Amino acid sequence: MLVVISPAKRLDWTERSVEVTAPEFEADAQKLAKTMRNLTLKDLKGLMSLSDDLARLNRDRFRDFSDTPGADDLRPAVLAFAGDTYQGLDAGSLEDDEMAWAQEHLRILSGLYGVLRPLDAIQAYRLEMGSRLKTRRGKSLYEYWRDGPAKALKAQAEALGTDTLVNCASQEYFGAVDPKALGLRIVTPVFLEDKEGEAKIVSFFAKKARGSMARYVIQHRLSDAEGLRDFDYGGYRFDPDRSKPDAPVFVRPYEAAGKAA
Repeated sequence: MLVVISPAKRLDWTERSVEVTAPEFEADAQKLAKTMRNLTLKDLKGLMSLSDDLARLNRDRFRDFSDTPGADDLRPAVLAFAGDTYQGLDAGSLEDDEMAWAQEHLRILSGLYGVLRPLDAIQAYRLEMGSRLKTRRGKSLYEYWRDGPAKALKAQAEALGTDTLVNCASQEYFGAVDPKALGLRIVTPVFLEDKEGEAKIVSFFAKKARGSMARYVIQHRLSDAEGLRDFDYGGYRFDPDRSKPDAPVFVRPYEAAGKAA
């Protein structure tokens, strides 16, 4: 199976002694970085609803974004992102053989880079997929990327000999994947917290659980969506009554959420 996750706004730029690879859409990233470089602080604040400090930080990042980056400017994507999903994934603790498997089976959707492999080298940035950034291709990043991410994912699925994609990305990011161009079965896990008999999605925990699910797929080398049902990281259990074939539901007691946080 192929698994996709979202990137993160927060970065961890700790130096890593890992051999990196080149992103497939590096040329597009360079074009978008140049577009971002031309924005004013006011533009940046409005584009991504940033504070003054974050707007200045990201202005500086795009100002320094290089078309010939050195090793100090680059980090492997899966280790550079540091949000909730990446707490669940905990890629830094994966064994070498697990990371090698992830390099083939895990993909990160990105507003700047389109689609990334775990070890693809990225420069520091923030550019959310939902941003209404105007380019020659349209008025948003969805219009910019069109069917590029879907075709890249489909090509990798074909290389792996699978017809199934496990969507552990957010709606914002998976919205950049054209289902028709993708042409794969899409399985989207749902994670619920059960408090006093009422089960609901809690954003923070759901994000972390999506990363944990990606880790589970990697560590168990899953090749069939049915294997997702045995997922039990963080106290979750498969709920057959709430589930649908392409939307398996996992529930845990709300008390367990606090212990796992």
